[in-house]
Amino acid sequence: MKAYAERNREELLSLKAALEEQFQAEEAKGLSLNMARGKPGASQLAISMPMLDVINGKSDMNTLLGNDTRNYGDWDGIGECRYLMADMMEVKKDNVIICGNSSLNIMYDTVMRSMLMGVNGSTPWCKLDKVKFLCPVPGYDRHFKITELFGIEMINIPLGEDGPDMDLVEQYVNGDEAVKGIWCVPKYSNPTGITYSDEVVRRFANLKPKAEDFRIYWDNAYCIHHLYEDHQEKILNILEECEKAGNPNMVYVFASTSKVSFPGSGISAIATSLENMEYIKKFMTTQIIGHDKINQLRHVRFFKNIDGLTAHMKKHADLMRPKFEAVLDILEAELSGLGIGSWTRPKGGYFISFDAMPGCAKAIVAKCKELGVVLTDAGATYPYGNDPEDSNIRIAPSFPTPEEMLEATKIFVLCVKLASIEKLLG
Repeated sequence: MKAYAERNREELLSLKAALEEQFQAEEAKGLSLNMARGKPGASQLAISMPMLDVINGKSDMNTLLGNDTRNYGDWDGIGECRYLMADMMEVKKDNVIICGNSSLNIMYDTVMRSMLMGVNGSTPWCKLDKVKFLCPVPGYDRHFKITELFGIEMINIPLGEDGPDMDLVEQYVNGDEAVKGIWCVPKYSNPTGITYSDEVVRRFANLKPKAEDFRIYWDNAYCIHHLYEDHQEKILNILEECEKAGNPNMVYVFASTSKVSFPGSGISAIATSLENMEYIKKFMTTQIIGHDKINQLRHVRFFKNIDGLTAHMKKHADLMRPKFEAVLDILEAELSGLGIGSWTRPKGGYFISFDAMPGCAKAIVAKCKELGVVLTDAGATYPYGNDPEDSNIRIAPSFPTPEEMLEATKIFVLCVKLASIEKLLG
């Protein structure tokens, strides 16, 4: 297939006219399709519905230790739920605190606590002249919104196929005392779907931070979210690696069941060193009486153990895989060889990352919106919503049905072609 850049002006104008006819035909359909956010589809939510029946008005509401989940107590999570989340996160139960339904809330609280109270006795960040965070890009927009809200300066770190550019990470972390943290989605990363290599994880663990209060924010959101049973990516245990390297306090690990059970009614957890936990507990015992222990008990009785979680995630994979493959098949068939885009082929997680020709992402997203297909805003995968290349677009295949996903991807491809030609014609 002849690349667009190799075609003369007359060829491009002729193709543009044909594409504009297709655009008008799609516009007349009045579609309304949303692939902006990584929301589970209705069919995924349906497989968790039996969870609502495991506890009722006649149920025994006690934990295995005999504690009544209807009452006060177990503020850091019931024991069996801490075991379940520890197994999911591949950490020890003693390093886990169970929280509410959202890991994003834990991350927000962790940054806010650092701003107001400091980290393990260090100077509160709000009293410092400058606070900086490293942001692997493209990355998760909600991470960036947290640090932006607190006025923290964000620094772009390119994300490669095996993880962030560690030469740059080491340069900043080991050399600048103002660098206090780095956002990471280490497995099936949002949005590229890449998984950090063993070498990258070890280099993280062996950082020598200039700032004593530097922390790695390790958002392991997709730790069990495989798409293929025969290709499940593995990642080293960052807590263990940090302990080996003599940096046990350097990392906070976050996870939740938001995309396992119910996004609005799941459970979340933070895992970190015992010293970090003691500092966190000092404030959390003032902040809360306890999270929803009945919901924790519901999750444990439904999933039972890590094997139950694994079996449940196979059902998710069976529902997600056709949607991902539909997108990838169309991108391959329609855009390969044209030189107007590249995309990732993830083995897990929730997203496909698409890189258009520089200067085209906003135009593509706007054209899709005209045709009733809503995408994540162009630039959202970069701090401050500013993609310097105006190139990256995050595709979220989970929420639409497979049929809707086919329709939406065809429209996406049409808009990519049209925006690219307009860019080339100048």
